[in-house]
Amino acid sequence: MSHLSILPTVLHDETLLAQALQDLQFDVQWGGELHGFADDRQAVVLSISASSQQRLGWSRQPDGSLALVGDLQKLGRSSSLQSLIAQITRRYALRQALQAAQTELPNVSVDLVH
Repeated sequence: MSHLSILPTVLHDETLLAQALQDLQFDVQWGGELHGFADDRQAVVLSISASSQQRLGWSRQPDGSLALVGDLQKLGRSSSLQSLIAQITRRYALRQALQAAQTELPNVSVDLVH
């Protein structure tokens, strides 16, 4: 059985998240729903295929944050997916820091190295 769960995150900016995911070579799909067991569905702002059997998405929460949506039972058993979530979070933080630096220093060009 596949049950969708929602995991709160500290992410807020879907554009930065999409850029971070693209940096990690994911094809980002905007909008839509993730499907779980039976009629279990969750609307998402964006989603990716994390593996051939696992889709991850992010939904907007009332507090403005983006919550991770996926089958967290599978996520908990997969160290590679846990590692992936850590990579996504680090890349998002890097993108966020670069955006802040460019706001503070608009005449300085900063290129992101992959």
